[in-house]
Amino acid sequence: MGEQNVTLLQDEEKRKHFMKSLLEDVQAMEYMLEHDWFESGITRIGAEQEMVIVDLENFKPFPIATDILEELKNHNWLCSELAKFNLEINLSPLELTGNCFSQLEKENKERLAIIEQALSKRGAAIALTGILPTLMKHDLEMHNLTPLTRYKALMEALESQLNNNEFEVRLEGIDELIIKHDSPMVEACNTSFQVHLQVNPNQFVQMYNFAQAITGPVMAIAANSPLVFGKRLWHESRIAMFQQSIDTRASRTHMRERSPRVQFGNDWIHESILDIYRDDIARYRVLLAGEVTEDAIEKIKNNEVPKLKSLQVHNSTVYRWNRPCYGISDNGKPHLRIENRVFASGPTVQDETANAVFWLGIMQGMSSQIDDISKLLTFADVRDNFDKAAKFGIDTQFNWFKERKISATDLILKELLPIAREGLESHKVDTSDIDKYLGIIEERAKNHINGARWTLRSYTKLLEQTNKNEALSAVTCSMIENVKKGHNVAQWPLASLNDMQFYDPSELIVSDCMSTDLFTIQKDDIIQLAADLMDWRSISFLPVEDHHGKLVGILNSRLLIRYFAQKPDLSKEVKSVKDIMVADPVTIGPNDSIMLAMQKMRENRIGGLPVILKGELVGVITDMDFINISARLMERLAVENRQDFPGKK
Repeated sequence: MGEQNVTLLQDEEKRKHFMKSLLEDVQAMEYMLEHDWFESGITRIGAEQEMVIVDLENFKPFPIATDILEELKNHNWLCSELAKFNLEINLSPLELTGNCFSQLEKENKERLAIIEQALSKRGAAIALTGILPTLMKHDLEMHNLTPLTRYKALMEALESQLNNNEFEVRLEGIDELIIKHDSPMVEACNTSFQVHLQVNPNQFVQMYNFAQAITGPVMAIAANSPLVFGKRLWHESRIAMFQQSIDTRASRTHMRERSPRVQFGNDWIHESILDIYRDDIARYRVLLAGEVTEDAIEKIKNNEVPKLKSLQVHNSTVYRWNRPCYGISDNGKPHLRIENRVFASGPTVQDETANAVFWLGIMQGMSSQIDDISKLLTFADVRDNFDKAAKFGIDTQFNWFKERKISATDLILKELLPIAREGLESHKVDTSDIDKYLGIIEERAKNHINGARWTLRSYTKLLEQTNKNEALSAVTCSMIENVKKGHNVAQWPLASLNDMQFYDPSELIVSDCMSTDLFTIQKDDIIQLAADLMDWRSISFLPVEDHHGKLVGILNSRLLIRYFAQKPDLSKEVKSVKDIMVADPVTIGPNDSIMLAMQKMRENRIGGLPVILKGELVGVITDMDFINISARLMERLAVENRQDFPGKK
């Protein structure tokens, strides 16, 4: 959110005043477009780098952003993000020519290095990834909201529009995620690398439609967020997570359509940038108000360029993946930009820069080859391409010109890379920059690898060797270490448990280790069913729950042995689970430490604990979970011992 001074619209008079200002901003922009006020004849680029702060002891999100911002307060390019474990860098605008992309990469690395230096003193590091693998739902509670008025106002405004009791997220890939959340903070799981392109006003319609048409293919090759809360979901899960995390709509019995505030779009644009702004005002209620300090119409009359702050505040609360932007250049002239928001952060600065180069090159190349892309593709196909690319990434089959079906890699290698090269050459971009960054895209396509595929392959392999939590930590650690080595993601080896040097399991909480794929029984079921389930699944206890998922007891192997030792006549006596279960079992909460779980299991001499949240059974943690953690820790210590004493066997 660019505008700092925003408030909730709780006062009716303020709402009316802001709406009047918003509509006048639209009128002012219309006048400026009609009378050729906008800067043209120059193409500038820019970018914003979002990142996650990671604790190097456990590779989990580290909420110390406010401390870093205070230490680096003299660097005006660094700013806060929604969560306390995120930061954002604003990179300098550059003219699209010469070695602009090398400059962009160099500046980004220099600024990241300054942040890394401040983080290293606190045992932390930066992770560049669309969604941090080790991020969990409990990290997205309101206590991790950055304590600034504009973020609190945004959360309250979204909650005020909610047509349901809670926000819901449903997403399916290899695994499935179905959760509810009591705030829009799930939005904070997303980190991105946003790319800006300044365009001439008379080309805005053409260029914006190009941006829409190529969103699917460029996202497919750049996808980098396939893991959410330990679940393998879409290759670019940010797309669904962002939309659903702040989706205030609820299901209805009728068929009325309502658009989410995060959206791709409903059609091509035809007239000007005002098509988008007017559509957004028509579809979405104003959430926040900025401080109205100018009369845009009066400024126009005085031949002064207005800031259009009301329009910019509303634009900042409607999240199009290709967002229109208004700004004022250093020379005092207004300009128009397209902001590409589909690129995930990472995996490396080189990879991010290559993504930007690829997108910008195609945009420029298409502008010299195609007049109206809506004559070559239907918007339905473009929207379908966007959705498929988010789900399948580099494995996508696209709908393309002349109703062809073409794979992502073939489309990129045979058609889009040549277009991108031509577009960059037309702006006299250095050949060395073109070869370097388009070469990275080409290498990914030829090797069929990008950040999402690397992450999925690494995580799936690690799950065969260890528990979910340690696998996620190993993937995160490997990401951080590979960035230091300077190779782009197509050259990374798969993540290994040996990559971790500092992993400390004592800081884990129960939800990091518990099993959520549960086998349970109900109190009216027969004991024989319980015994068979425990035998079939090789488990030592069964939670007993009611049909609402509430825990009502527990049945363990000791109780079964005691029952069958009495040699009941099963042909005459059929007892129920409720006859022998423990009705008031020892339990643990998902946010309790595993040290507390171990203590409870030792003191009560039991092999497992049901995990309870608000009375509902959400998981189980057993002695086998601790054995697995201990085994990996002992293996790591043995390796370290051999390294310290090479002659010792």
